[in-house]
Amino acid sequence: MSYIGPNILSELEGRVIAKHSELENWFASKRRDLEMPVYGSVDIRDAHWKVAVVDANQYPAGFNNLKDGDIGAHLREAIGDIRHVHIWPEDHNRNPAYVENINSLTSLLEAEGYAVTAGILEVKQGIPVSVQGAVPDLILLNNDLTEGPLPELGIPVIPSPRMGWYSRRKSDHFKAVQPYIDEVAKILEIDPWLLSAHWIVSEDKCLEKETCLTLLAAEVDDFLSHIQSKYDEYGIKGEPTLFVKNDAGTYGLGILEITSGEELLNLSNRKMNRLTYGKGGTSAEDFLIQEGVPSALTWDSMVVEPVAYCANGRVGGWFYRANAKKGEMTNLNSPSSIFLDPREIGDASIQSRRNHWHMLVAEIAMLGMAAELASIN
Repeated sequence: MSYIGPNILSELEGRVIAKHSELENWFASKRRDLEMPVYGSVDIRDAHWKVAVVDANQYPAGFNNLKDGDIGAHLREAIGDIRHVHIWPEDHNRNPAYVENINSLTSLLEAEGYAVTAGILEVKQGIPVSVQGAVPDLILLNNDLTEGPLPELGIPVIPSPRMGWYSRRKSDHFKAVQPYIDEVAKILEIDPWLLSAHWIVSEDKCLEKETCLTLLAAEVDDFLSHIQSKYDEYGIKGEPTLFVKNDAGTYGLGILEITSGEELLNLSNRKMNRLTYGKGGTSAEDFLIQEGVPSALTWDSMVVEPVAYCANGRVGGWFYRANAKKGEMTNLNSPSSIFLDPREIGDASIQSRRNHWHMLVAEIAMLGMAAELASIN
């Protein structure tokens, strides 16, 4: 299916440029009131008529895909003037890409003058963790804690372990970020829908309960009707689509695409099992149902989506997730995807979009992540 609509983002890009100083002052005032996340990454979808962050990760694991940028300098601003940083990773030693991620993160920090070690350390109650007898100044957490909270380590840990997926929910982020989206939309005098993907949440294993599922299917149909009204308003051709995701983080696993409430009522056992399977074998109970945003960006016969890597609340690097086997609405986070450096994409319009709209929604997302953290402290 092809999604066709006006190139609203190109038509309105001049507003982002004209409002640059006002937006910078707005961001500065918001950052002063919040503790910005040491780092984070966001997946962005650009449909030409809207741009939206569709996933926000507090513990990014793709530093090996960054080839350029100033994220190291932003990391130094966030971490400060200390000597020894120890990276606490995922237990993914057999995953070559994840090992490359840790190696790349280590190199970034070493280039900023830190002594860096990495690995899961032995924890003894009441005794600070140490590396060959030396106690690090700081633990940099690169583990999303899906399987449970971090033990007491006796030294400072950033990002906050309380942002791990054992307690955090994707919907927490979208709740926290919406007020900032609304404020920016007001500055730009545009519809907030152009800067976000709508969503609802199904809680407490609702998908496994017939009565609850029937009510949810009706809610899904209402949701789709609302999106259709937006499509009609803006002259967009195509069928509204929703994605159903584990609200507690998925690593791209178990994402279901639906176009009607009836599809939920008729889920096969195979699809239900795939949907409810979580990372580490954990079972999903709550689901984020999110508006699908097609990716209108293409390069070399591949659908592409920008991924922003941020530190201290600022974008510090980019790469593009690209896939020749996937369609414009499909989740691109799959083994068949490749990762492109922005310099590999010789398209001035994509570069301009990245410098304005994509940068804008990525840094709004970092404010949302900071607001999440403030809400749990």
